[in-house]
Amino acid sequence: MIRKILIVFLLITSTNLLAQRTSSSPYSFFGIGEQYTPRTVENTAMGGIGVAFNHYKYLNFTNPAANAFLRQTTYSLGILNNDLTLKTVDSKESSTSTSLNYIALGFPIGNKAGFSLGLQPLSSVGYSLSNNEFDSNNDLSAITLYSGEGGVNRIYGSFGMKISKQFAVGVEADYSFGSIENSITNQRAEVSLATKYKEKSVIRGGSITFGTQYQKFLKENLYFNAGATLKLGNDLTTTGNEYLYSLTISGAGTDIPRDTIYSSSISGKYKLPLKSILGVGIGKYDKWHVGLEYQNQAALKPEGFINNTSSSYKYENSNRFSLGGFYLPKINSISSYWDRVTYRAGLRYENVGLAIDGSGTGTNFTSINDFGMSFGLGLPLKQLSNVNLGFEYGQRGTTSNNLIQENYFNFRLSLSLTASGAQSWFRQRKID
Repeated sequence: MIRKILIVFLLITSTNLLAQRTSSSPYSFFGIGEQYTPRTVENTAMGGIGVAFNHYKYLNFTNPAANAFLRQTTYSLGILNNDLTLKTVDSKESSTSTSLNYIALGFPIGNKAGFSLGLQPLSSVGYSLSNNEFDSNNDLSAITLYSGEGGVNRIYGSFGMKISKQFAVGVEADYSFGSIENSITNQRAEVSLATKYKEKSVIRGGSITFGTQYQKFLKENLYFNAGATLKLGNDLTTTGNEYLYSLTISGAGTDIPRDTIYSSSISGKYKLPLKSILGVGIGKYDKWHVGLEYQNQAALKPEGFINNTSSSYKYENSNRFSLGGFYLPKINSISSYWDRVTYRAGLRYENVGLAIDGSGTGTNFTSINDFGMSFGLGLPLKQLSNVNLGFEYGQRGTTSNNLIQENYFNFRLSLSLTASGAQSWFRQRKID
């Protein structure tokens, strides 16, 4: 029954995942948009740690080697609600968006291996910006509107296997696909027609990630974990078309195209360098865990039509530090439900790999940093299943150097439906 329910849900929601707008950030203007590091709600609530963490019933999108420790078949889906406040030196705006964050399935293969697969967003574009120009008399002379939508999704398959009692290795392959539309509309005073530049692009690409985990049991049922992943460098190829045309804008705000001034096909690629993640953790199974994680990646390199030589921004190396963990008072408590609840918390600091010059001189670049604090609850249901809640407050960017500061509050919800073992996946049922 659980598989039938999941299949129906996948058919209904997979189209929504591919079409949804999951970002309202002006920083999604750059590259392929606001990029997401694949994480479960459980991992995000612990500051994003995951490379050195494993569990017998929780999925792990960070390290494929963690699949080797799965002992229950787990169906999981996640939902994200993002409340975003944008601030400049003299203004403030707010927006809210809700989206399906992932759909995934993981199951054990024997006693030493496991496999998972799923569908997740890789990036999202969703911005709407305006720039007003004034003449010497301080009268409005021109308005330029910048807007974009779309994003990139990924489908993945991940396998992990124990090669000894202490070591596990894993590999993940994914395929990324999506489309992005960017446009710039300019309307000048005392000119009847506006002009619009529109760029429609389709993005495709694949990547391979290798992972390993080491686990050593210590005295008093303690364990020490270490983990590492390497995501090989890969290309996201981009093809599409660009248009420049004149238009009028109706009273309802819709475009009425007039004459096409220019149209052409476009092609290019985003070269994503090698990404590495290292982490360590210590804890006691189903009791507590504390972990530290570091992620590093060299600067993204665009080629072709997307090799923008604008002096207003540049890509740079990105890195992330995460610290977090969980505490479970008593997993088998009969007297108190709240003793069976898992409490999670964490901190995250990240340089997102983008520097912007708000002065427009090309000499005063400010790196965009992101700091977040998270907290979460794992609420047990019957038969080892869980509802996981995650809360995150953070800040991205700054108001200095004519830039925009984002204050965000993310609420995440995931449902993990768990069944014992690999049960019906590799075994034919019989009727007595």
